[in-house]
Amino acid sequence: MRLRRGLFPLLAVAPLLVAGCTSAEPATAVLGTVTRASVSEVVEAPATVAARAAATLTAPASGTVAALYVQDGDTVKKGQILARISSPQAKEQLAEARKADRKAARPISMGGAGAQAAAVRLPHLSLSSASLESQVALSFAKARKAVKAVDDRVMRDRLLTAIDEAQERHRAQRRALDQVVAGLNRSLEQALSQVTGQLTGQLRSGLNGLAASLSSLQEASRSQTRAAVLAARRTVSALVIRAPFGGVVTLGGPSAGGTAGIGGLGAALGGAGGTAGSLDLGALSGRLAAPGGGRSAGVIATGVPVSAGDAVVTVTDVSTLTLSADVDETDVLLVDKGTPAQVELDAVTGASYPATVVGVGVSPKEGATGGVSYPVRLELGKGTYDGGAAAPDPKPGMSAVVRLTVRRSPDAVAVPASAVATSDRDTIVWAVRDGRAERRVVRLGAQGDAVVEILDGVSPGERIVIKGADAVTPGQPLP
Repeated sequence: MRLRRGLFPLLAVAPLLVAGCTSAEPATAVLGTVTRASVSEVVEAPATVAARAAATLTAPASGTVAALYVQDGDTVKKGQILARISSPQAKEQLAEARKADRKAARPISMGGAGAQAAAVRLPHLSLSSASLESQVALSFAKARKAVKAVDDRVMRDRLLTAIDEAQERHRAQRRALDQVVAGLNRSLEQALSQVTGQLTGQLRSGLNGLAASLSSLQEASRSQTRAAVLAARRTVSALVIRAPFGGVVTLGGPSAGGTAGIGGLGAALGGAGGTAGSLDLGALSGRLAAPGGGRSAGVIATGVPVSAGDAVVTVTDVSTLTLSADVDETDVLLVDKGTPAQVELDAVTGASYPATVVGVGVSPKEGATGGVSYPVRLELGKGTYDGGAAAPDPKPGMSAVVRLTVRRSPDAVAVPASAVATSDRDTIVWAVRDGRAERRVVRLGAQGDAVVEILDGVSPGERIVIKGADAVTPGQPLP
């Protein structure tokens, strides 16, 4: 819903514009004069006070609250220890992860298979046999002995000569056979050497490929075990819960609403620098969750059991208060970063707080009446009462109304808002010319509740109809 309220004192110029009206003028058409005045256009929107940032620190693992160093409402500094969680389960997981990592780090051994090529040996071909040679020699010896018993000398000599020749032929044949066998053995050795070389090369290549595959698998396994060790170590480290920034402590999760969350001011709107969105979350020793995101662990006290993800402590940074306003879609395009505003809190009657827009959101929000609004974040300043006394600092979650000055013209050609009428698609005012009504199409600038800026169509000093413009017709006599 689009809300608008009265303007600031600078808009109280209507009495100047109705100067010149007389009691003789018709009651249905009151005349005034176009003049110059300061005109401001103000958009009103409901808002809620929010903290600069809030972080809910949760238990990283199941266990018990071993020690609690803060209570509700305590103010803490960045890095201060807030609680300690005892978790044997987390420590056991770290020990198992380290054990698995040491096992994965062991070097792979091929058992010497890569250095020992398959040695193939074939027996040499051989025709030599000690027993056979002995039998042959014994046969020749017996033959000679038998021949020597022959009485006929001539016959005896011939027989001995025949035996000698037979033995010599045997020796010659044996030498020839030995040469053939030696050649065969050399051929076999050459062929075997070639085959063995090929087998050795293939075996070595296969072993090298296997070694490379095993090395890759070992590296992948080691990466996983190292990651597991790192995650387990972080979990154990997070058992000591520290404040991510300075603020006020609430045990357990935060109350509903009123917080900006980690990075809420910068990340959601992209307009405010120096917020919690710039924190290095990886450096935090506690596990963070968005406000309200951690599971409630019930009452937080020493000795209380907690599960992984249970909210233990919430830290709220109230060093800078912000406002989260819902601006109607018909007005949000007029709102920019740096737009000034004034804020009234329901809880602080009679006080006004200055504010400045630091970011305009782009995610629409559907209202209860079907309209669409957009989130606008403002930085809230110190408030003062109407009498000038300092107003108290609000608390996160308080309701407020914000008045955004979206346009301001300090020296505008101005007419009362009642002087402006619509005709078809034109915006018009009725000017007085030669005592009669003349239709003027005008273009508007800043639009206040009492007066509006006219960019073109009329000039200062001209007389116009400032009341009853809807009933005026062209050429109507006007005093």
